[in-house]
Amino acid sequence: MATATDDRYVEGPLLADGFIEERRYQLRLADTAGRDHTLVCLPTGLGKTAVSLLVTADRLAEHGGTSLLLAPTKPLVQQHAAFYRDALTVPDDEIVVFTGDVRPDDRAELWAEARVVCATPQVIENDLVGNRVSLADVTHCTFDECHRATGDYAYNYIADRYRADAETPLVTGMSASPGGDKEEILRVCDNLELREVAVMTEDDADVEAHTHHTSVEWEHVELPEAVVEIRDALNDVISDRLETLRELGVTTSTDPSMSQKQLNAIRAKLQQLINNDDSDGYSGMSAHAEIMKLRRAVELVETQSVESLRRYFERQRDAARSSGSSKASQRFVSEPRVTEAMRRAESFDDLHPKFRRTRILLAQTLGIENGERVIVFTESRDTAETLTDFLGEHFDTHRFVGQGDKEGSDGMTQKEQKETLDAFRNGEFEVLVSTSVAEEGLDVPDVDLVLFYEPVPKGIRSIQRKGRTGRASEGSVVVLLAEDTRDEAFFWMSRNEEKKMQEELRKLKSIEGEIEAEIAEQAGLGEFEDADAAGGSESDGDDAAVSADTGDAASGETDAGDDTANDAADGAAANGDADGTAADSRAGLTDFAGQAGGPGQAADDADADDADGTVAEAAPDGETVEVVADQRELDSHIARDLSTREGIETRLETLAVGDYVLSDRVVVERKSVGDFLDTLVGGDRSMFEQVGDAARFYARPVVVVEGERLYEARNVHPNAVRGALASLAVDFGASVLRTDDPEETADLLEVIARREQETDDREVSVHGEKGGKTLAEQQEYVVGSVAEVGPVTARALLEHFGGVEAVMTADEEALRAVDGVGEVTAGRIREVTGSDYAG
Repeated sequence: MATATDDRYVEGPLLADGFIEERRYQLRLADTAGRDHTLVCLPTGLGKTAVSLLVTADRLAEHGGTSLLLAPTKPLVQQHAAFYRDALTVPDDEIVVFTGDVRPDDRAELWAEARVVCATPQVIENDLVGNRVSLADVTHCTFDECHRATGDYAYNYIADRYRADAETPLVTGMSASPGGDKEEILRVCDNLELREVAVMTEDDADVEAHTHHTSVEWEHVELPEAVVEIRDALNDVISDRLETLRELGVTTSTDPSMSQKQLNAIRAKLQQLINNDDSDGYSGMSAHAEIMKLRRAVELVETQSVESLRRYFERQRDAARSSGSSKASQRFVSEPRVTEAMRRAESFDDLHPKFRRTRILLAQTLGIENGERVIVFTESRDTAETLTDFLGEHFDTHRFVGQGDKEGSDGMTQKEQKETLDAFRNGEFEVLVSTSVAEEGLDVPDVDLVLFYEPVPKGIRSIQRKGRTGRASEGSVVVLLAEDTRDEAFFWMSRNEEKKMQEELRKLKSIEGEIEAEIAEQAGLGEFEDADAAGGSESDGDDAAVSADTGDAASGETDAGDDTANDAADGAAANGDADGTAADSRAGLTDFAGQAGGPGQAADDADADDADGTVAEAAPDGETVEVVADQRELDSHIARDLSTREGIETRLETLAVGDYVLSDRVVVERKSVGDFLDTLVGGDRSMFEQVGDAARFYARPVVVVEGERLYEARNVHPNAVRGALASLAVDFGASVLRTDDPEETADLLEVIARREQETDDREVSVHGEKGGKTLAEQQEYVVGSVAEVGPVTARALLEHFGGVEAVMTADEEALRAVDGVGEVTAGRIREVTGSDYAG
């Protein structure tokens, strides 16, 4: 284990000489974390990464294998890798970085040779699901910013796989802010199977010696009358829309400043109306969506800038003009009071008071006080853009935003982010204007001032922001609050939660043993062996992970009642002669193994009657079945679920056809109820094209419609739904199966895969590249497109007439002689092929 030397540096196996400064609190924490799965809590800027590194060095020296360090963002991963390369004697090329920028095949090769892997959790999750890497030889796994280990965040899946797969596991979770209350902290510990809690606060003597005071000031700014008038006009519209909802009985208040929690409750009541087939629910949901847009506009003009509001209005106008725009969007931009607010925003030519105050504070810090660096945090990408331009007229200013492009704003690549931070660290510019991407964990250089352009409602984020200053010297934090706005509410929410968290850390420290006993009781410690054994209870996290760097707030807009489908023929390609056919069935139209297949069916004719109802059983010991999943299906977590099941091996590919391949003849196209109904109301034909491709390349295409309330979730006539289901089955030869949720879909895929591969001894074969269709496939495509008859009828027509030309010139009587072609279909074919073009 690492020890302190006389020259005040730490020495030990694999540690670079004279690099890690001796800090006794770090050695104590590392000693605890090296003995068991441990949650390490330490204030921001005091070297949590050094604690993890000391444990890693000891584990690699004693047990060998690989160390895995997970961090939520790419810049943070790069930062950790650079620190590990400097602090360890491990060769640099054996300390590797895994992010989405590294090709999957390259990651598999790098993993085999690496001793330390620094990675984003999403990449490791994908590689585990795709069976590209194994955690068997990982002897230390660190979860940085481990407070994220809630809900469906990738940390939880990786932790489950680690304790199941690793031979000698040890987990270290690190956070400056593990949660707002004891239950939250216990949930993180349960999800990561952490059994020890090691807490250090700034009250500890060892820590206090390495901290400096950070003062926090709250500066109130008053909105000018012109801005207040714009806000009040928008609030008046919100009150009117709330009055509409009050008349529906879903609220008793028309206060435009009601909380988000109250708005969520209103939405839940509206959903109940929709579930009860009350049409008022749809109109109410549309009004609710408009309120959310209006609230965002109010928030921007109050707390950000008029320029941010102008940009938002512009995006809303563009959205309202686009095809398929919702009624809420159209009403929003056409409402006279909103139009007047837009006009006033366009004519406003003064500075928002926050802009003016920001410039003054920076001039004081960088000019009068001879400061060197300042970070300005803002919630809005729009504000970051305009503030960078504004401050750039007076100071050397650069922006720092996330990688995703947003409307009107390009993101930053990982390389650009790194170069910007390096330049800021080296003193090449004075001011960094950042969205929330720089809040968490990044080794942003110590700064003289951290300016919150607006308060944040979460205590964790406030702590992370403040941690950017006061690390190596005295620093200050200033928070700007616009008076009588949401800023004040967010300020009190954050302040109360932050105090609660700080008190919780102190409380945790005082009762560490008691907390550990509760963790042990919850996790069932008796089920574990020692710190080098895998085990534990299942994760039960149920909180949604929060994404960083948000620009426009998500509105939660549904507008379910804005789209209607009139009938089956209108909405659902209910072609062929399936009039009145109800294709829906909980168990599917038929056993998929006995369903008519696609063009490749000839090779399977001998098996066409083998559907004997056999139910697949679990794989015998040592046998596995394979499921190939499309990379784009990872968001559903179905492949992730399957990858944890005994006897199932998952593989990820970018599939040209289908979402899941279960054998050489079975491909599955999965559609959520929402996606399925969107096909009917939006005129999007992609689902039928996708199923058509599946039918061309696989003998047994399966369509899984996932979710509840297929006939009630949208304002769509039930016959339109039935017509679409009938078309999939009759015209495309697909089996249509229903599931309630992703878990049931995973169960169904497992049963089909076992039946195909174990019972029928079939192999998995991915085929169906779209690039080069054969002549026969092109002919089927042309005929299948005529009057949308589909691939099954197209093949029957071609086989009967012998070619495309003969099909096109056949009369109705000849067409009706073909099996599966009735009077309606024959009439449509003749109408399409025999009518003059009237474009």
